Amino acid sequence: MTIELRHLEYFRAVAEELNFGRAAERLFISQPGLSRQIKQMEEILEVQLFERTKRRVELTAAGHFLKSEVDYIFNHLELTKSQLKEIATGNIGELRIGFLGSAAHTVLPELLVKISQHFPGIHTTMEELSNTLQVEMLEKDKLDLGFVRLARVPEVLQMKMVHQDTFSVVLPLDHPLADHGFKHVGQLKEENFILFSHDYSSIYYDKIMSICEDRGFSPKITHKSVHALTIFKLVEAGLGVAIVPTSLQQGYDLKVKLIELDKIKQKTELYAVWKKGNRNPAVAKVLGLI
Repeated sequence: MTIELRHLEYFRAVAEELNFGRAAERLFISQPGLSRQIKQMEEILEVQLFERTKRRVELTAAGHFLKSEVDYIFNHLELTKSQLKEIATGNIGELRIGFLGSAAHTVLPELLVKISQHFPGIHTTMEELSNTLQVEMLEKDKLDLGFVRLARVPEVLQMKMVHQDTFSVVLPLDHPLADHGFKHVGQLKEENFILFSHDYSSIYYDKIMSICEDRGFSPKITHKSVHALTIFKLVEAGLGVAIVPTSLQQGYDLKVKLIELDKIKQKTELYAVWKKGNRNPAVAKVLGLI
């Protein structure tokens, strides 16, 4: 007796639903039939994959490990199917890119132009995602390349700095503080601050805190967001001030003014991230352009 693909499909459904009834409905098979398949799988592997009680179903330690491996297997199968279609139509393949919004204003447009010029057969799909989600999807082979603001990533990933940026203060157009009268952020200590959420990038958030702390105050944060446009709109409405990467001013037509903090030590870095040993042939080609 050997493990077949259907066993893995059945296991994945139960592992995600943690309920045999719902998993059976999802698979369009009977619940007793699904239970037999899982029991057969456990007998073949000689391990228990689920803890079952009358009230709930939970993965064992072995089950948790198998789930991560099964996720990889099915993701890789989907990628293989996609790559085969691309190859059959004469293309090199597909590159799945995740990015933070700020990358869309700096590195990403230039990279996409280079890909188009050097490898017109590479089809790219892009999705704006948080740092955390990009790392998770890269680990699970759901992304090929990411652009993040992180100090470190898991060992299975590699990273390369692709852009360094200064910070700028964002003020409403009618704010009394002007460029010629600005000396340091301490002049804004009584203001309400609108910042990117800590979940967006913990290292970025900590750098903003350190910019303020260097001038002897902790900012009074009244709003947080993961979207640059939302932050700019809130500043435009007079609800506070913000500190953002300078390059974010590109691509927006808003009634705000930016003052670059070019004399401080804090800078913000953008990194390209990919998984070691990624077998997608498009990855190696594009990494050569970065």
